[in-house]
Amino acid sequence: MFLKIKNIPNVSWSSDKPLNLKPKISTFFFLCFGLTLFGLGEGLLIVSASGASPWSVLAQGLYLNIGFSIGVITIFISFIVLLFWFPLKQKPGIGTILNALIIGVMIDVCIRYVPTPENYISQILLVVFAVLTVGIGGGIYLVANLGAGPRDGLMIGLQKITNLPIAAVRGVLEISVMSIGWYLGGTVGIGTFLFAFGIGPCVALGLFLVNKLFN
Repeated sequence: MFLKIKNIPNVSWSSDKPLNLKPKISTFFFLCFGLTLFGLGEGLLIVSASGASPWSVLAQGLYLNIGFSIGVITIFISFIVLLFWFPLKQKPGIGTILNALIIGVMIDVCIRYVPTPENYISQILLVVFAVLTVGIGGGIYLVANLGAGPRDGLMIGLQKITNLPIAAVRGVLEISVMSIGWYLGGTVGIGTFLFAFGIGPCVALGLFLVNKLFN
């Protein structure tokens, strides 16, 4: 089952190495396509108004305790996460850069053009769709092997040293971050819980589907 997946699949359009400045057109396409889906899901989570993502809750909790802006703290958190890459032997690539750019654009598009649902049930359904979209998009762009975003790279590195399924590693990461942020005073909603507990299985599902379709 997809919940037992431990490795990022290698398919015909996967890059041989993350540090590849001249990838195949198909590799670059799937990288951008996956990141677009990822950003769409992140944007829809915000639009649902049902709770921020666990990492945003952490940023909010730190903001309440140390006083810097949430934006500055978010950058600081990303920098700290990247520092963990060194002992975990993770390598960046063009996907690491595009991760921030494409996801940021898609979040802005969602906020501008997608209205917040008016009733609670529709909000929850939007959250579920958002988490599924982030997971499948994450699975697609990770298979391109052109460099992960800070948090995805941390997930991959921790998986390699623990040999646990990717779903479990991502789940523990998100739940831990959410719990710390909540303890520090960050606001948690039903969307936060659904994301924290659902993103690991959804990323694993995305990897499973890509592997099945292209291998």
